Amino acid sequence: MQRLSLNSKRNRPDPASLRDRPGTLRGRGGPFDRDVILKVSRRLMDLATPFPSSTAEPARPREAPPKVLVVVVNYRTADLTIDCLRSLAAELSDWPGSRVVVTDNDSGDDSASRIAEVIRAEGWADWAEFRPLERNGGFAYGNNAAIRPALEGAGGPDFVWLLNPDTVVRPGALDALVRFLEREPGVGLVGSRLEDPDGTPQRSAFRFPTVLGELEGGLQLGLASRLLSRWVVAPPASDVACPTDWVAGASLLVRREVFEAVGLLDESFFMYFEEVDFCRRAADAGWPCWYEPASRVVHLVGQSSGVTDPRRPKKRRPRYWFDSRRRYFLAHHGRMGTVLADLVWTAGFASYRVRQRLQRKPDNSPERLLGDFVLYNFGPGLNQR
Repeated sequence: MQRLSLNSKRNRPDPASLRDRPGTLRGRGGPFDRDVILKVSRRLMDLATPFPSSTAEPARPREAPPKVLVVVVNYRTADLTIDCLRSLAAELSDWPGSRVVVTDNDSGDDSASRIAEVIRAEGWADWAEFRPLERNGGFAYGNNAAIRPALEGAGGPDFVWLLNPDTVVRPGALDALVRFLEREPGVGLVGSRLEDPDGTPQRSAFRFPTVLGELEGGLQLGLASRLLSRWVVAPPASDVACPTDWVAGASLLVRREVFEAVGLLDESFFMYFEEVDFCRRAADAGWPCWYEPASRVVHLVGQSSGVTDPRRPKKRRPRYWFDSRRRYFLAHHGRMGTVLADLVWTAGFASYRVRQRLQRKPDNSPERLLGDFVLYNFGPGLNQR
């Protein structure tokens, strides 16, 4: 079959020879033969017609749904953990082969017997397991105790969902997270929209802490926050899926390949900043993090730790919070960056306290925050920690 070339001169009629021929159409570009136009049109339609369906590769259905390992770390929060499991019962019915492992950080109360008994009585044993641990090693330790053996064994999970015990899963929350990572193979982690029981969104997607972010957080001044808006650690919640530096570990789905690339959570963080560090290491390895508000999870803020509950008087920050913050800055900003971050936060917060007293405004910060910050970041024994 002769191949038609639209660019070959030998296929182009001489305009002069066509000027007075019957069947010639005239346009702004000159005369055009009707037969040539028809031939070219048919050829272009042939080229635009898709191959018959018999030669196209059919879409392959998923052989089996991905496996998800859900990890809940309990420490003296049996009631919350049981409520969390109850919200997961219907959610996991759509994910055969997926499991929940509740690890207990040596609570020393009746958590072990109560949670194990509820799992048995409710008939959840085919998808839920209670695993007591020998010590309270913190949030990362409790999660790793379930993640490590799951990844080492055959037929391990495709995704790992870190879930706080003080959460209640809304219907479809897990499905939205898994579907997102399936659609976006280059994304390594995705977090849920955390919200109050009445549906009010909580700030759940964050920027990595920086020196300028620490300055803004210490000052707590509207003008400074506007000028430093690019470095505000906790921006307002988004209504649409968006990339973010890190998301709260209260509901965080992680692709298996991320653990293979960067390892497990760092157990040197007892509590707080471990998910920040993990997302930072993942980002450095080329696995970005996203926020997916279609996944909705009720978060009863601070009830598992007792530190950040907004409905209780502000408690004094525990020493491990300061240790975790310092460990993060040393790991990702170096000693000089850490010292600078400490100095600007201290100066900023001191100015805030002066303004707060002069203006006689209520102080919503934790008890003795400035003194504890100075003690734990500049005080004696710092180099021994």
